[in-house]
Amino acid sequence: MNTRFLTRLLILGLLSAPAYAELRVIADLGGTSTAAYFEGINNQGATVAPSSEPSPLSLSAATGLPVSTPELTPGNVEARALSLPGMRPLFLIGDDDLSRRWLAMRRDALVQLNAVGLVVNVASEAALNDLKKHADGLELLPVSGSDLAKRLGLSHYPLLLTEKGLEQ
Repeated sequence: MNTRFLTRLLILGLLSAPAYAELRVIADLGGTSTAAYFEGINNQGATVAPSSEPSPLSLSAATGLPVSTPELTPGNVEARALSLPGMRPLFLIGDDDLSRRWLAMRRDALVQLNAVGLVVNVASEAALNDLKKHADGLELLPVSGSDLAKRLGLSHYPLLLTEKGLEQ
């Protein structure tokens, strides 16, 4: 099996695991650890500084496309406080005009936060590559946001999720 596919499968599995469950290694087939993305989950009170290193993941854009998240559509998001100590900042976008405008306005702040983008609705590799041009310098991963939407009660994007809360 393709290592990139397995890495992506592991990420999706971790995103769908209950928040209270311990992370368990099911198989170690080499590659680079994805642990940095999930340091805020089950963080037992330890303070974790955001990493300034480049992201360890490098997924093929063609793998797993198209991505569709029926629970999430472009729209207004109401800010709310959350407590996720050590959580690496994530942002959710899709292949739509609202996401592109939001990304253009927030890009510099997202780079400073070392945020990783989850592209939750994208139909093709060409559309993903276009989003990557707008994201210049940010990592974008095409993944379903269904579980995240259910867990956090989300119905719209674009949004930024940090250890302190979510906002548009």
